[in-house]
Amino acid sequence: MLIALLSLTAAEVPQTAIEGRWINPSKSVIIDIAACSEAMCGTVQWATAKAQQDAKKGTPTLIGTQLLTGLQPKGSIWLGKLFVPDQKLHVTAKLEPEGEGQLKVSGCAMGGIVCDSQVWARADGPLPAAD
Repeated sequence: MLIALLSLTAAEVPQTAIEGRWINPSKSVIIDIAACSEAMCGTVQWATAKAQQDAKKGTPTLIGTQLLTGLQPKGSIWLGKLFVPDQKLHVTAKLEPEGEGQLKVSGCAMGGIVCDSQVWARADGPLPAAD
């Protein structure tokens, strides 16, 4: 019964332009954004050895870590939380689809005083081989 209820909850989140696999600009991390509970989350599916080493400051294992959590739609953008493991930071996140196959990922700390953003690209196809 509980499994059926969880399945219904996840199914209620509509498919969006942010759903799927995304690779960061330095091509060091691929996340998969999918429904989780009543929101969307982004979980690391693949990372370079360097990215995994850098992330050890904030998490023992980068692959499988949720970097994006609690993503909820607000108009054409998505708001939630972003975990930056190499800096041990949890910041507010804003995701904005930008044209075909691009996603602007922004994170802000200190009440929005310090912000940074990257444009991620859709990462269709198989995951790269481990390096």
